[in-house]
Amino acid sequence: MITKIIAEEKIQKAKKYVEKGESFVIVTHVTPDGDALGSALGLYHFLLEYGKENVTVIVPNDFPLFYRWMRGAKDIIIHEKYPEFAEELIQNADVIFCLDFNDPKRIEKLGGPVVASEARKVMIDHHLDPADFCRVTISYPEMSSTSEMVFRFICRMGFFDLLNKEAAECIYTGMMTDTGSFTYNSNKPEIYVIVSELLKKGIDKDLIYRKVNQVYSESRLRLMGYVLYEKMKIYPDCDAALITLSQDELDKFNYVTGDTEGFVNLPLSIEGVRFSVFIREDKDYMKISLRSVGDFPCNVFAQKHFNGGGHKNASGGEFYGNLEDAIAVFEQGLALFNPNKTEEIITNT
Repeated sequence: MITKIIAEEKIQKAKKYVEKGESFVIVTHVTPDGDALGSALGLYHFLLEYGKENVTVIVPNDFPLFYRWMRGAKDIIIHEKYPEFAEELIQNADVIFCLDFNDPKRIEKLGGPVVASEARKVMIDHHLDPADFCRVTISYPEMSSTSEMVFRFICRMGFFDLLNKEAAECIYTGMMTDTGSFTYNSNKPEIYVIVSELLKKGIDKDLIYRKVNQVYSESRLRLMGYVLYEKMKIYPDCDAALITLSQDELDKFNYVTGDTEGFVNLPLSIEGVRFSVFIREDKDYMKISLRSVGDFPCNVFAQKHFNGGGHKNASGGEFYGNLEDAIAVFEQGLALFNPNKTEEIITNT
């Protein structure tokens, strides 16, 4: 039995949008990850199975190659490549689903068109402090992933039978990736009840794991070796680690989108390391990824020092400046926000 988390009035209102809508757009956040893509494509396949013919997934920018095996991924519209087409679809949509983001800022240049659209908007998300820009906001930060929320949403509308294998594969991918293959935010029994229901749809969870976590390019593996040998710094007095990569280093290894995904988790396999940060140089800013184990709230660190946020054990942020300054901010923050002082931190947040 799965607990009815989502308020009934929200289910019924969104269900009417599904029933009456003719043109659907599904939008998710910048640099889409497994949960963003899994939840979006899961909902996409459900709507097609329901009988809706005009359904489009739009993302701000490109996504990793190792997610392109998911059915429907080839049909995703990338705003960065086709801005006019994407914005026209948004303008003409009857219903827009906003998945895995809580604020228009998280979809960057898509934010303006989405907010301006007269479409009925539904947010399905699991991040803190959702902004008020949707008619229906389904936001539950205690949930493991937005993909889990999409599964619950479909079931609560009474449409579990319309959740086909393709949708199940995508939803499972999102749940798996947003919990680190069920290694954090995944202790609630209902998560595994949902996984069992997805298995009944015929998914091969072992194959999905391999496609996402074990099939990479040669350049990614060589970059990973370089990161571990040359670019990982340990802070033993703080139970912390830092990885940094400049644009020149990325270019040296023929970096493509997704090649560094998961690198932030690597130092956490070292005994004694409880907090890991990865700083990667991007076009106009530094992309910050943070991970932790146990009680250390890396999302608070992200919020205080890198204009970010997220979940206790998995969060992100950004820094506008050079790499050296970003490292300095991290080290200054670490001196004030030491994982060895977790109890003090929790008391003061």
